[in-house]
Amino acid sequence: MATEFLLVPVVAWWLLNRAIRFGLCAERLPSAQEPDGLPWQMARVPTRNGKHLSGWFIPAARPGPGPALVLMHGWGGNAQTMLPLAGPLHAAGYALLLLDARCHGGSDEDSFASLPRFAEDIEAGLAWLEQRPEIDPARLGLVGHSVGAGAALLVASRRPGLGAVVSLAAFAHPATMMRRWLASMHIPYWPLGAYVLAYVQRVIGHRFDDIAPCNTIRQLSCPVLLVHGLSDTTVPAAEARQILAAACHDGVELLEVAGTHDDFGDIESHLPQLRDFLDRAFGRR
Repeated sequence: MATEFLLVPVVAWWLLNRAIRFGLCAERLPSAQEPDGLPWQMARVPTRNGKHLSGWFIPAARPGPGPALVLMHGWGGNAQTMLPLAGPLHAAGYALLLLDARCHGGSDEDSFASLPRFAEDIEAGLAWLEQRPEIDPARLGLVGHSVGAGAALLVASRRPGLGAVVSLAAFAHPATMMRRWLASMHIPYWPLGAYVLAYVQRVIGHRFDDIAPCNTIRQLSCPVLLVHGLSDTTVPAAEARQILAAACHDGVELLEVAGTHDDFGDIESHLPQLRDFLDRAFGRR
């Protein structure tokens, strides 16, 4: 009887951890659309843990080694999420690699997804592009949305030679984002919410402070464009201003636009500014 009594908290602890993982697991949505009208081809990109990423590679229309961009979606998205940017960026002369992160779209399953793993998948995409003869490995950039934007900033903090980063609707700090999620689920921060945050950091193997965009932005040397919708209720626009305020060089710009979280702040109507930023960053004006 005593042994059975002692097992109760152990089982409860195990069930709680399982519930946290299940509750935070991203829904897998297959792409229902392809880059029609563009010269795309399927890409199968090797990444960490022996896994592979599914994606679309769209070579630039201009011959010769040229600049290329890796496009990474947000949590629960897929490569299709980034298609509104594909046509205009391709027309501007960029080769593109649109990826599904692990546990998303058509990519391989893994034990879990996280911002650091999104970053690993972006780095895998960069390595894949560097091996292609039509790509100039010295002119690579990143475009990311939400978690993908935070991952892009994390990658750029590790790669001083990166050409540019476009961050769409990035949150300033994972803990703040998770506390908003806990509040939306009516989960009190103390003690349950605090345990959730500690458990997630233990599972992903990184402290939130070390991967937070408001901190990684301090380590970047490449040009960065922060794009944020003023009607974003998932990540308030004030967080983009927080990231900007933390930057340590004047190559970080903020573009606040009308829009919400999932339409990238109506980025399609601001593509001229986006193309101008990238052309300046890559010296193509």
